Amino acid sequence: MKNNNEQPLYQLVICACPDEETAINIAENVVAQRLAACVNVLPSVYSIYHWQDNVESAKENMLLIKTTEKKYTSLEKVITSLHPYEVPEIIAVDINSGLPEYLKWINNSIK
Repeated sequence: MKNNNEQPLYQLVICACPDEETAINIAENVVAQRLAACVNVLPSVYSIYHWQDNVESAKENMLLIKTTEKKYTSLEKVITSLHPYEVPEIIAVDINSGLPEYLKWINNSIK
């Protein structure tokens, strides 16, 4: 679905967390504050990445956050305030289509 400005209205925000406790804390906060309709906490992903000129690796938990474009800025602020990483992974992917009833539910859940 598109809004009047032809921008995607819905977003899937992806965020890697260092542990389950951090992931659940962020998930509970963004849902309680109505910045996300739903957050899936995926356990034990193995990440390999460049950090400060080194190749690093870590076990992390991944968050899949369903929200709207309107809520993104506030969502990002909450995530960064609760996240221990210096530069947390926060990536918003536009949702251009999906089950209309589900997309409507996202919107209604975070009003």
